[in-house]
Amino acid sequence: MKKFLVFIAIFQLVIIQAQDLGVIKGKVIDSKTRELIPFVNVVIAGTQKGGTTNESGEFIIKESPLGYQQVQVSFVGYKTVVSEDYLVTKEKIPYIVIEMIEDATQLAEVEVKTKLFKKTLESPLSLQSLGVAEIEKNPGGNRDVLRVIQSFPGVASNPGFRNDIIIRGGATSENKFYVDGIEVPVINHFQTQGATGGPVGIMNTDLIRKVDFYSSAFPANRGNTLSSIIEFTQKTGNPNELNARASLGTSDAGITLDGPLGENTTFIVSLRQSYLQFLFKLIKLPFLPTYNDFQFNIKTKLNDNSELAIIGLGAIDDFKINTEVNDGVTDVETLKRNKVILNTVPVNSQWNYTVGVNYKRFGENSTQQFVFSRNEWKNKAVKYFLNDEQERPENLLLDYNSKEIENKFRFENTVKKDNYSFNIGANLELANYSNNTFQKIVNTQNVAEKKFSSSVDFFKYGIFGQFSKSFFNNKLGISLGFRFDGIDYNSEMKNLLNQFSPRIAATYNFNEKWSWNSSLGIYNQLPSYTVLGFRNQANELVNKRGLKYIESQHAVTGIEFRPNTTSKLTFEGFYKRYSDYPFSVRDQISLANLGADFGVVGNEEVVSNSKGRAYGFEILAQKKSYKGLYGIAAYTFVRSEFKNNLGRYIPSTWDNKHLLTITAGKKLAKNWEVGTKFRLVGGRPYTPYDYNKSAVKANYDVSNGGILDFSRLNEERYATYTQLDIRVDKTWYLKRYSINLYMDVQNVYASSSDRQPFLLPQEDGNGQRLTDPSDSSRYLLEEVESSSGRAIPRIGVIVDF
Repeated sequence: MKKFLVFIAIFQLVIIQAQDLGVIKGKVIDSKTRELIPFVNVVIAGTQKGGTTNESGEFIIKESPLGYQQVQVSFVGYKTVVSEDYLVTKEKIPYIVIEMIEDATQLAEVEVKTKLFKKTLESPLSLQSLGVAEIEKNPGGNRDVLRVIQSFPGVASNPGFRNDIIIRGGATSENKFYVDGIEVPVINHFQTQGATGGPVGIMNTDLIRKVDFYSSAFPANRGNTLSSIIEFTQKTGNPNELNARASLGTSDAGITLDGPLGENTTFIVSLRQSYLQFLFKLIKLPFLPTYNDFQFNIKTKLNDNSELAIIGLGAIDDFKINTEVNDGVTDVETLKRNKVILNTVPVNSQWNYTVGVNYKRFGENSTQQFVFSRNEWKNKAVKYFLNDEQERPENLLLDYNSKEIENKFRFENTVKKDNYSFNIGANLELANYSNNTFQKIVNTQNVAEKKFSSSVDFFKYGIFGQFSKSFFNNKLGISLGFRFDGIDYNSEMKNLLNQFSPRIAATYNFNEKWSWNSSLGIYNQLPSYTVLGFRNQANELVNKRGLKYIESQHAVTGIEFRPNTTSKLTFEGFYKRYSDYPFSVRDQISLANLGADFGVVGNEEVVSNSKGRAYGFEILAQKKSYKGLYGIAAYTFVRSEFKNNLGRYIPSTWDNKHLLTITAGKKLAKNWEVGTKFRLVGGRPYTPYDYNKSAVKANYDVSNGGILDFSRLNEERYATYTQLDIRVDKTWYLKRYSINLYMDVQNVYASSSDRQPFLLPQEDGNGQRLTDPSDSSRYLLEEVESSSGRAIPRIGVIVDF
């Protein structure tokens, strides 16, 4: 840490800075008519610097502070609007397009009240928003949105290097992601198939303008989810000049370009490449991951009443094992841990992409939206017993190859008039899932081989609508919505009426500071393709018989207090009831307990009869930046329970009970910034091993680890985990470019997270596994500590030019 600060001090001495002022340009338009609005008051939020738009509705602010800034606009007859964060440097001049919404209640004069917290009639609660500045500087976030979201109430995560998110006790498979209104199924590198978690996010923060996070009260135009919706809004390229940003961190390097492609068209594109495989090989880790990703968007104004956006993102991932990791290693415990990983982790490769087109046509009071997209995801994994270099067939443990392809269309028509709005639409989808699997599997009952080949086509369809209206001079707001979804998989799921998803939301404003918010809804989610496309030994789609959509009923209510425009305090209570969750026939557990590791979830025979529930409450206190100080504190009490094979509710894998996160930061003089985040995550339940079955040679040679005793499902619980992260930033604004140097230290005090120990056969001096002297069919097993606790420093630099 001292060396880092000394380096910054020396670096600062050799740089001559000019006056710290920049320029902001932009225009203000009517959200309905798309016409430019002249003579609008424009100021930089939190300052008196600004002016008005000219007769063409354009503005320029010539003395803007540098760094991330927001622009506030106000005008008689319109609601006051505050823009998202935009980066201002001496060279980079952001161009901001601000849409204003008519407000019939403002007839005489403008009452300037900034609204920094998002709230809609459709989702008056369980909705949080993140700006790009909050994402960039989040301590321990490593510029990964899914890690940053962990600061919000109701969000649990697994200690360690993965960014799986567990929302209000729901499984990691229950989250859906949208980018500029286009669904993106794969959001992580090395993502778990059948779930959504992974170690590194694909979304590049350099392209993100803001993120909206819904933990309930989902809008009707967003379906097929049970626990959360995460909406990414991307930046728009600068229409006046070419900009570039280069980033170099401890895990990857990237380049981002944006600028004009014509008079009415802009672009932004990024490429990133990791070099973790070289670093991991150097520090002698047993696995060598490599990932590359790309992301772009092109936005064009076709005419005064229509615009087109084209987006794309994708990744290529390779995960190999380092068979030379133990060369020269003498520490016994390190040798044992490496052996466990080498013997269990498969060689894995994935690639995926999503491309989409979003066409919007604006009428006087309505907007039509046509969305087309296509996505593919290929997942391949291979594992041989003891990493047999000859790859002999008799030593093959896993040979997995699957692909998911989706072609989607969605139409929406939104009408907004005075104090009501109405949204209605439909969606269609053609999909294909193919799978070739050979796998040796084992549980406490027996060893089995799973071998099948499958290719299935699907046709999905849905209709939705939502009506929202405010009453009594905007004191009361009501929103009613519905969805019907179906798929031609079986007769049950083909019938739209079986997947009816009604919802209602209400808000009542007691005064300008206090409000009551509530929502009720039924939400449905299709089981994963791994479930839909599984075939048994007779080559039958065995799950086709009786499989249903998963259903979750939500009830949420709460109180919100906003003492001023930059602060809020909320209390929310929630209850979720699950039904028709897939239940494993072989292991006799709900699939709701799976999905927080590498591999595949749902590639097996199931029945739709599992039931569960999650309930609790959340408290959130948030302060937007005030004199450079900002912070958020969130506490959640949550219980998550699913029925076992005996029909009794027991804690699920996601039953953390207590979640506490405190995040705070301060902008200091001379463009320094420091932030810290403290997390407390209650210990999750886990299932103990069946040591007797695990020691059997025939079993261990397949599992290469402990076999879980599902008759004791989640009977044990890990200890509570705490973690402190710290981030320090220093930015230099030079004449032609700016430099942001940062150090982000995750787990500062090296807190150790409990995990189940590995089980490893004892070996003799020649490395041969020892047999139990009393039973020649069994190994002598020993426990190898798997808990880890160390500080992880990350140093990075971002250059804008």
